[in-house]
Amino acid sequence: MPRKEHPKSGQVTAHYSGLLPQKGWPGRNYKFFRHRIVPGMFSKRGGLEQDPVLTVPENGCVRVTWIGHASFLLQFADHSVMVDPNWARWHGFVKRLREPGLPLKAIPELDLVAVSHAHFDHLHKPSLKVLQSRGGIIVPRGSGNLVRRLGFPAVHEVKVWDHFEYNSLNVVHTPSHHWGARYLHDIHRDYGGYLIESGGKSVFHCGDSAWFDGFAEIGRRLPNIDVALMPIGAYDAPSGRDVHLNPEEAVRAFAEIGAKVMIPMHYGTFPLGNEPIGEPVERLLMEADRLGISEKILIPEEGVGIEW
Repeated sequence: MPRKEHPKSGQVTAHYSGLLPQKGWPGRNYKFFRHRIVPGMFSKRGGLEQDPVLTVPENGCVRVTWIGHASFLLQFADHSVMVDPNWARWHGFVKRLREPGLPLKAIPELDLVAVSHAHFDHLHKPSLKVLQSRGGIIVPRGSGNLVRRLGFPAVHEVKVWDHFEYNSLNVVHTPSHHWGARYLHDIHRDYGGYLIESGGKSVFHCGDSAWFDGFAEIGRRLPNIDVALMPIGAYDAPSGRDVHLNPEEAVRAFAEIGAKVMIPMHYGTFPLGNEPIGEPVERLLMEADRLGISEKILIPEEGVGIEW
């Protein structure tokens, strides 16, 4: 699809992946159900819940805790943020393969909750209903109606490149190559990622994305990113559509963004692609080793915070 540009600035915005499956999708879907979905239904969930660390990080530090899938708790010295919270046990017939890293009811009141797009594995209403947030919830334009009855004191809808501030917590909504429909008919909903900054530390949550040239612009417009949370799984989509980064593309995007360290996400929790469950991390580590940047790749256990 041609690159979309802002009508005034000429700057790259989000890319729309399209909804139509590519040729060969019946065979890919058969493989997906037979080799990913059915075995997952009868397997025991791995992983263990951890007790959350509730102490405040030191000034100039951020604690990043992976819950699983694309869910992260970000704890700065003066603020806390939850991105894409999802404690679902199932998404339809797709079973969660690993326990959430932290107990949902143990999450303290947050300053802000951020959701990258309206897909069910990112905007999970039952999880959102439990969380408490002083500053409310931030969502892409078009998704506000999905969260207004979930108990948040405020709902903030943002467009790509919008800046949002809450008590010195700064958020920028960044573009991606994906799509935002919760159902097939509501393709009006936006999608993307977030740059979240507080106390001199910044974390980039990519959201869902395939490769596109917008990563270079993110790096130009948002320099000195400390931690990049990059998706590495579900790249062998049963639909055949270009919707997710593979591990090598994730490393390339990480380099384009210019972040200091990378933490992978969107793998191992829900079987959403035809690739073997352990392949994303294996390919990620091989590519990082090939490029000589292994020390920049941090792979956390669910529920164990990494301070940077």
